[in-house]
Amino acid sequence: MKALTSWELSRQLMLDELPRCNYSPGTVRYYIHAVTDFSKYFHRSPERLAPSHIREYQMHPFRDRKVPPGAIQSRCAALRFLFVKNLRRPCLLDEIPFPKRPRKLPAVLTPDEVAKLIDSARNLMHRTMPMTLYATGLRRAEFCHLKVTDIDSARMVSHVYQGKGSRDRDVPLTPKLLENLREYWPWMKPRAYLSPGMVNNSALPPGASRSYVE
Repeated sequence: MKALTSWELSRQLMLDELPRCNYSPGTVRYYIHAVTDFSKYFHRSPERLAPSHIREYQMHPFRDRKVPPGAIQSRCAALRFLFVKNLRRPCLLDEIPFPKRPRKLPAVLTPDEVAKLIDSARNLMHRTMPMTLYATGLRRAEFCHLKVTDIDSARMVSHVYQGKGSRDRDVPLTPKLLENLREYWPWMKPRAYLSPGMVNNSALPPGASRSYVE
């Protein structure tokens, strides 16, 4: 049996430890990708790298690749997990600072602009998604995992299970949204998910939903 290299052992340890800490599958994939990129940048296993390497790697995306601060913060979180949790080197925590992110006001549509956007939808599917997002404040990924049984018309709420931060919550329904959902249900005939995907009535992938709202 082929012996694992030190980097392969570190990678496997991360794959074991991240789910144990209840990180989402998407976060696990991103952390592994970030740490792999860090290792490949220096062509060395992470445990052989010093604080000077961390500083150089943090400057690399800013200087050479023009990566936005938000993405760099995620990379820093991955490196912190690697060195502090996996490699047991808490002394390096101060060597991996989070870069400041500029705070900008979002572009907010007027009610008339929102109404025009919704009314321009090509069909009930394309109409229901932006209307639900606007009326409830759901994220696209949360909408894609919304089930028919999550709509509670008696209490005028929609149940959101394991949303952002793996939290459950209820969001209010408006009478106009409920009216649209009642029109949408016999037209779409969803069995499980309110917005079903193309395979075996699975959830619509969040990436596929982007075209409906942009």
